[in-house]
Amino acid sequence: MDLIGPDHSLYDVLRKPALPLYDDIRPAAIARCSSSSDVIEALAYARSANLPVTPRGGGHCFAARSSTTGLMLDLSPLATISVEPTAALATIGAGARLASVYRGLHKYGLTIPAGCGPTVGIAGLTLGGGLGLLGRRYGLTCDRLVAATVVLADGNVLTCDAERESDLFWALRGAGGGQFGVVTSLVFNAVPSPTATRFKLTWPRSRAAEVIAAWQSWAPDAPDELTASLTVNANHVQVFGATLTALDPGPLATLAPEIDLLAGLTWPELKASLSEGGPDNRIIHSKSEFFRDPLPPDAITQLLNAGCELNFTPMGGVYNRVPVDATAFAHRTERFLLENAGPDRNAVRRSWFIAHAYASGGVYPNFPDPDLTDAHTSYHGPNFPRLRDIKAKYDPSNVFHFPQSLGGPR
Repeated sequence: MDLIGPDHSLYDVLRKPALPLYDDIRPAAIARCSSSSDVIEALAYARSANLPVTPRGGGHCFAARSSTTGLMLDLSPLATISVEPTAALATIGAGARLASVYRGLHKYGLTIPAGCGPTVGIAGLTLGGGLGLLGRRYGLTCDRLVAATVVLADGNVLTCDAERESDLFWALRGAGGGQFGVVTSLVFNAVPSPTATRFKLTWPRSRAAEVIAAWQSWAPDAPDELTASLTVNANHVQVFGATLTALDPGPLATLAPEIDLLAGLTWPELKASLSEGGPDNRIIHSKSEFFRDPLPPDAITQLLNAGCELNFTPMGGVYNRVPVDATAFAHRTERFLLENAGPDRNAVRRSWFIAHAYASGGVYPNFPDPDLTDAHTSYHGPNFPRLRDIKAKYDPSNVFHFPQSLGGPR
């Protein structure tokens, strides 16, 4: 383990999270961990120094849970990727980022359903669920998880799967981010890496209301092979995503969009095509919720006047064919996810409040919201009581804690 203090030349490079909103959070020290043994040593140091501890894989947390004023565990050196091709099993270190995961697995003709952000960490994404362009076809990222290695607060190292420490394995699939221990390695049941078409359908913003109405009646029920997200910003409305078959835009075709197609892309190429351009360095606030029913026209009109960006993600498909209690991820009956985002916090809150009247009350664990008044039910629904018991079993001293965590703040 390398222990890095504020006077080290790498300190500012390593401490900065991906989201500029939390740039000012400064850890007392950073422990660079290249193995489970390093994590054990780092946890022992945190105990001796009486420091809170926070693991970081990618650093994209909307609620700053990957930042701390205590000891930050930098897991980025844990980035190895190994594959058993005949079994289609991929073992991935908790510090790996998505771009390298897609490239590494594609060499073997494999991939996993996961997100688009190239620098997003595989561990955080998986442990909170994991939405992505192949999710409606193959499920959440955590649905493909078959085993994980976890370092507990007391230094014990466990390998959990459906047979070993099965309750912990259940909890990690949707509620495992920084709550039970430090995950150092994940094993996935990979899927074939497809050739696909990336599409973008664009309209002027003046058409946003009719596009949203058509989208929400179509995208959640589209074939599993197609994922079509929708975004509305100050300039335009766009439906974009990927399809493994010929694109059938359904009712959107009658709205005469500007169409941009890239066919015959490998999966890494397609992912890269959706993350072109530099990082967004704006201070962005975000609030989101799941929906089981379409938004009515008057609500859509109000949202479009609220002053922030709207990002719709379709659910349905395989996401919704998994029982609510099969994994810790409880949101298996939703039609879509709506994120309200932008630099104006008041506009974001105003937009969320308008939509909230029609929402299910469920919140995606990977989009944490510090404003929630009943966070445990919002994130975990009926799975919360079981999660609370598992937390007490594996982290009885509540070492891994943050606001809204299962054990509560300390």
